[in-house]
Amino acid sequence: MADKTTLTVKLVKSVAGTRQSHRDTVRGLGLRKVNSERVLEDTPAVRGMINKVAYLVKVL
Repeated sequence: MADKTTLTVKLVKSVAGTRQSHRDTVRGLGLRKVNSERVLEDTPAVRGMINKVAYLVKVL
């Protein structure tokens, strides 16, 4: 359990003007405002969400 990898995800572009499903995905990642960051567990579900909104976020 101590060997879990994490990803830091940062919202680098505004969600204004994007599809509602993409806004919901960004919200599901726990990101609210531009430049907000979250440390998330590296799971296939999180990877899929990041891939869906890759044009809005940056993985650090």
